[in-house]
Amino acid sequence: MQAITPSAFRRDIYNLLDKVINTGVPIEIKRKGKVLRIINPEKVDVFSNMKQRDILNCDPEEITHIDWSKEWKPNI
Repeated sequence: MQAITPSAFRRDIYNLLDKVINTGVPIEIKRKGKVLRIINPEKVDVFSNMKQRDILNCDPEEITHIDWSKEWKPNI
């Protein structure tokens, strides 16, 4: 996503806002070295900013077949 100038935003503000509403793609506006972002919160993907983490020190298949029946205590 490339930042636009405030002048470019002002020149086409309504079309740009409609584009954000319809597509969910944010608009970035760069002013005085700072970037402002206009987003549609209804279309924000909450997982897009998450860092991928590798926290398992084993093959995931190993933990899917663990038998927990000996440790399980039903609430009676």
